[in-house]
Formats: sequence, C-alpha cells, structure tokens
Amino acid sequence: MVWTALQKYSTMFVQFISGIILARLLTPYDYGCIGMLAIFMVLAETFIDGGFGSALIQKKRPTQEDYSTIFWWNLGVAFLMYTILYISAPAISNFYGIPLLCNVLRVQGLVLFIYAFNIVQRNQLKKKLNFKVLSIVTITTSIIALGVTIFMAYKGFGVWALVVQHLITAAIPAIVFWFFIKWRPIRTFSKQSFKELFGFGFYMFLTHLVNHFGQQIQGLLIGKVYNASTMGYYSKAHGVEKLVSNSISKVMTEVTYPLYAEAQDNKAMMINMIKRLTTTLSYLTFPLMFIMILIAKPVFVLLYSERWLSSVPYFQVLCLAGLANCLMAVNLQTISAIGKSKEMFLWTVVKRTVGIGAIVLGLFLYGMKGLLIGVLINNYFSYFVNICLVSKHLGYKWTRQLLDILPVAVASSVAAIASYGFGQIFDLPLYPDGVVKLIIYLVLYMGWSFIFKPEAYKYTISIIPAKFKFWEKRNR
Repeated sequence: MVWTALQKYSTMFVQFISGIILARLLTPYDYGCIGMLAIFMVLAETFIDGGFGSALIQKKRPTQEDYSTIFWWNLGVAFLMYTILYISAPAISNFYGIPLLCNVLRVQGLVLFIYAFNIVQRNQLKKKLNFKVLSIVTITTSIIALGVTIFMAYKGFGVWALVVQHLITAAIPAIVFWFFIKWRPIRTFSKQSFKELFGFGFYMFLTHLVNHFGQQIQGLLIGKVYNASTMGYYSKAHGVEKLVSNSISKVMTEVTYPLYAEAQDNKAMMINMIKRLTTTLSYLTFPLMFIMILIAKPVFVLLYSERWLSSVPYFQVLCLAGLANCLMAVNLQTISAIGKSKEMFLWTVVKRTVGIGAIVLGLFLYGMKGLLIGVLINNYFSYFVNICLVSKHLGYKWTRQLLDILPVAVASSVAAIASYGFGQIFDLPLYPDGVVKLIIYLVLYMGWSFIFKPEAYKYTISIIPAKFKFWEKRNR
C-alpha cells in the first residue's frame, strides 16, 4: 500500500504540474484531438490484454507456459489491432472532419506494440505484490515524459507533444521491465494454457471491452456533434476529475485485487475487506469531491487560466458522478476475484446498455447538459448493480453496504450545502470565496468526525501508524 501510494501520488503530482503548464502552452483544440481518438486506443488496448492479465493474477499458480502463451498472444493481437487502426485512420479523420487525426492515430497507435510487450511482466510484479519496482519505474517515467512534453509544447508542436508523451510513458517501463525481470518467454504456445485462461479471461475481456466503450462513448459523441474545442473542455474536466477521484481509490484498489484473489475462498474475510475499504474510501473521497465542486471555478482560473472556464460546469457534474465511481471498483474486483467473470460480463452489458442509452438520449434531447445527466445515471446505476452482485455471491447485503456509507454521505452533503450557503451570503470575490468555502467545509466535516466518531472515521484513523497519532500521545 505504501509503495502504491508513493507511485500514485508522485505520478498525480507530476500530472498536476504537467496539466498546469501544458494548459497554458496547448489549446482546447489540441486536447480535443487526443480525446476524440481515446475510444479507439482504449478499445484496441482492451483487445490486446483480452482479460488474460486479470486471469494470470486470478490464477493462484500460473506456469511458464501460461505466461509465454499470453505473451505471444498479446503481440499477435497488437499487430492485428495496429493494422486495423492504420487502415481505418483516414475514415476516422473523415468522421470527425479533421485531416490531422489520420497521422496522429497512426503514430499514437505504435503504443499498442509497447503495451503488448510488457503486459506479462507488469502482471508478474502485481502477482508477487512487488509494487516497489512498479512505483520507482512509473515515477521516473512520469518525470521524463513531463520534461519532453513541456519542451515540445513550448516549441510549438501542439498535439504532437501529447502523442510523444503517451509513447514515452509506455516505452520506458517496457524497456526497464524487460531487463529487470529475469523472465523470458519460451517458444511455446500452449493450447491447454490458452483454453484454461480463456475460460476466465474471455469474459473479463468482454467485460472490459463493454466497460471501456461505455466510458469513452462521450468523447465519440461530443467530437462528432460539437467540435474539437468542446471536446477539449470536456477532456480537461474529465482528466482533472479522474485525478481527484482516483487520488485515493486507485491506491487501495491497485493492491486489493491480488489480495481478493488469494482470499477468494474465505467469504467472511472478503466481506470484512469490502466493508472496511468502502467505508474508508467514502470517508476520504466524498469530502474531497464535494470540496472540489465548491471551489472548482477559482481552482481552474488559478491553475489553468480563464481560457478553461468552460470546463468548470462539466467538472462539477463529473465530480458528482465520481462519488459512485470511486466505490464501484471495490465491488467489481470482488466479483472478478471469485471467478464470476461470465455473470459479471452479462450484467456489464445491462449496465452499459442503460448507461449508453441515457447518455445518447440526454445528448440529443438536451445537449451537453443531457449528456452529463446521462453520465450520472450511468455511474450510479452501475454502482447499484455491482453492490447487488456482491450481495448475491458473498452475502454482504446491498442495503447493509449503503447503510455503512450513509453517515458519510449525509455528513459530507450537509457540509457542502452549508458551505455553499455561507458563500452565497458573503458574496466574496473569486479567490476569497473559495478559501471561505474550503474552511467552512473542513470545520463542519472534521467537527462531525471528532464529536460523533463514526465507524468510517475509526477505520481511517486505524490506517495511520501509531507514531503519527500525536493527538493520542497528548491524551496519554
């Protein structure tokens, strides 16, 4: 957990600095071009992994034949996917009406080969819980990629600076993992291994494919119905929201999937893990998201300049959706770890059908406002389905899970409403208004925590090492 936290927060800090600098050197149009292509890149990467990465982690004792079979499979699919993208690039650029996208997609598509080359090594490190190496490599890569991207943006390369950033971010880990990990593929493609992993991995692949399509459909629709600049505003809002919502949840869920896989036969242990994780995540993430909603405007102006003010309303709605999203993976990972990949896929089809339908209908009835409402429906419906599956297979009832996070949801919402109300009364300038709202929110939320000491607060405090609990030492 410590190494994963170091990796995530260091990478987030680099991305944060990168976002501030690049937002002043690049335009919404540049970000929009990359955002329009995201759906094609994500789907291609999903085909390469094919769910076999999760299958290798879920399998308790994978063999050399298992690893080698998946390695050669990944490279073969990467070649196929790149060929399809290369041939389709002119049609995709014509779809959006931006000729530049043809060459951008063909160059950016090279990342597929790099991704396929090191996916087995990366999963081996995760399987062994060797997050130290993953962290060091990821942090170093982020810093190098940041330097190169800023230099290219400053020199006027525009969208190509973002393309190179993606290539560098993929290439350095691939090279390091290849030389650091002693494992090498053997010249074997085992039909038996493929068949065994395919049984679990195939449905995981279909689940990831449907999920990623559902998550990226907004970019496809906005790029087609509106323009690259509108797509750029949405991409920036979405990127910042992910940076905030993933700041805590990704650290925990990165570690928990291998642990779930090891404890898959002990339902009582898994229920306890889910409860502690969801309550702790809600206690930390809910106030963070509400604070960002309250101070979104001064934050965007301060960090990214007034050029990006159009991103603020998108960001605020996406933060509301992020409240469900940060807890979603906890339950989804559980269903995957206990081997219910087929059922998870079938329900994913239901979730994404409802979600995509809400997004498309909202867009064509009410424009961008309708699309954002559709995103909210998509996330909360998906979360509800996930907790129902956990309720069914593990016995941790969905009503119990909602009741466990209800105190945090109520307290964080009330603090947000009160902070907004005080802001309206004072009617202060932009930056003082943000500071006052932040202070009022923290006083109310932390006051509730110290006075009532809810279970979520106790779980969160239990994570902190004893030597850092200065308030307990003072009481002694």
